[in-house]
Amino acid sequence: MFKHEIPNTPAHNTPPPLIEVSGSQQEMGRQIGEAAREQVQHSVANARVLIDAAYSSLELTWQGAQIQSRKYLPFAEERYPQYVEEMRGIAEGANVPFDDIVVLNVMEAVTMDALHLTRCTSFAVNDERTADGHILAAHNEDWIPEDENDVFVISARPDKEPPFLAMTYGGLLPNVGFNAYGIAQLIDSVYPGDSRIGIPRLVVARAVLSSRRISGAIGRTLVQHRAAGYNHLLVHESGEMYSIEVSARKFEILYAHDGYMVHTNHYLDPQMKKVEKDPEELLSSRVRYFRASRLLHQNKQHTIKSLQAIQKDHVNIPNSICNHNIEGLDPLDREKTISAMVIDLTAREMHITWGNPCENAYHTYHLNS
Repeated sequence: MFKHEIPNTPAHNTPPPLIEVSGSQQEMGRQIGEAAREQVQHSVANARVLIDAAYSSLELTWQGAQIQSRKYLPFAEERYPQYVEEMRGIAEGANVPFDDIVVLNVMEAVTMDALHLTRCTSFAVNDERTADGHILAAHNEDWIPEDENDVFVISARPDKEPPFLAMTYGGLLPNVGFNAYGIAQLIDSVYPGDSRIGIPRLVVARAVLSSRRISGAIGRTLVQHRAAGYNHLLVHESGEMYSIEVSARKFEILYAHDGYMVHTNHYLDPQMKKVEKDPEELLSSRVRYFRASRLLHQNKQHTIKSLQAIQKDHVNIPNSICNHNIEGLDPLDREKTISAMVIDLTAREMHITWGNPCENAYHTYHLNS
């Protein structure tokens, strides 16, 4: 309906690149950096431009961002040294300074969430709500349009952790995806007021992909000394589905009693709402949440196609589920959907678009474990 009326909606004629890696964390990082060197360097350049553009509100230079993000490293190194090694490997492979990779992975913290850029939408249905009894999870990844060209898919076989398939972009640690133990993770930014220097959110989310049990995955989202928190929508191949709403010091676990789960960028639990920063700035998140919930509950026999149809929805455009960058908006408020995916956890498949799902085809990747 809106397809040809929305400007700035790039079409991609190829699937997002697939990068296959294996070995130790540092070796996998180096392989990612080498294979995605152009994307990693481009995402660093984009981040520098973003920090510069936001100087009037953040009063932060790139050098300042490097200094700030370095404060988070000791916490990450103490708890998850393997993922710091993964970042070092990415830096080495892509031939960029390690400090720059750290800034990318701590960006939300060093900007104190002032950019409010990430506006993802996640939802899932279990075997009670699908036509074929499969477990399905869907996620629209919203971020700045400049990073859309840096999207890729990682198929990883770590030495000491479960194989996984994940989407990421540029120099970010992979975190949205699923592993060979039947655990999928979708993350949505939330905005707690109790943020502190600690283990960066992306490192926490990266660790979840290495879980072998659902209780372990939940436990990893709640690691001590975390800097802040995401909402982690966790789905297990058994049909168990949870949203773990996390801040630096608090958490609540929401459970899908009816076989449906939806989350966007605001806290749902009454106790977590008390720590939410600037809730009035999150109105579009509420609109997307209610819209996705309504569309999801309209169907008791979901398929991959029916979830993809929800991902293409344009109600409340440009801040719709299928999010668009429309010129003339605040330069710090111009994120768009740079990738959309539906994970079939039962079949161990990811169906993913490169760019807005209303304009781009879904491509299928398998986890060959």
